[in-house]
Amino acid sequence: MGQGTPSVGHPRDRKLTLSSPAARLAARLAHPAIWRGGDCAPEPASLPTGFPALDAALPGGGWPGAGLTEMLLARDGIGEIALMLPALGSLQRARRDIVWIAPPYRPCAPALAAAGLDLARFHVVRCARPDDALWACEQALRAPECGAVFAWLATRDERVLRRLQVAARDGRSFGTLWRRPGDRGGAASAPLRLGLAPHERGGLLAVHVLKRRGGALGHPVVVDLEARSVVAPGIAVRPRPLPAPPRRPDPRTVAAHEAVRTTPVRRRLRAAS
Repeated sequence: MGQGTPSVGHPRDRKLTLSSPAARLAARLAHPAIWRGGDCAPEPASLPTGFPALDAALPGGGWPGAGLTEMLLARDGIGEIALMLPALGSLQRARRDIVWIAPPYRPCAPALAAAGLDLARFHVVRCARPDDALWACEQALRAPECGAVFAWLATRDERVLRRLQVAARDGRSFGTLWRRPGDRGGAASAPLRLGLAPHERGGLLAVHVLKRRGGALGHPVVVDLEARSVVAPGIAVRPRPLPAPPRRPDPRTVAAHEAVRTTPVRRRLRAAS
């Protein structure tokens, strides 16, 4: 070996290796804010779905915990709510609320309670006008106490949807836009878009990854909903009796007028819905 040739493992050699263009590029690409088109993007605020096969197909290994997800349904009642129960249960255990905006059907409270959800942290908002639903959705996404906001909205206005995406990011909320059967959606602002369809085998749900921050997925993820009998590993689901509704005073009495006058506005609105 010549006198001027550095030996293997020489500190000067290691310094040159670390400062090489390839090493600098690799270090820069390892930053969590950068993702390559062929790979799933990192998602530090991801929320596990409770289904390992689906987690493996989603960026960050779960639902976007601070962004919008668009769900396109082949038809109603195919297990779309059962798919979300594990994530909703984990959010409630973290003392965060769940808000549903303008659902097409009345939620079955006994079924949700039997699945382990706390009805005291579950809110349903019904609005007379579409503009009111959009406003309620944005406010809920920004509220720090809201962990998940499900909205059944028909809007395709990208300006509005971008505002909802920003609200979900700022509020660190799991926002989901549900598209009814026949509505193909197409929210460009939603980083994740999934299509849900029943599988040919009963109890299975086919999840088509239509859009994600990463490489395309050519085949659907098949989820076994019947095998998921718990909200989280090690926590069994036990039906819990619903609390008895409070007795309301006779509206013709003075006590009823006094109760209405002293009840906070938020509680009155909740009772009216």
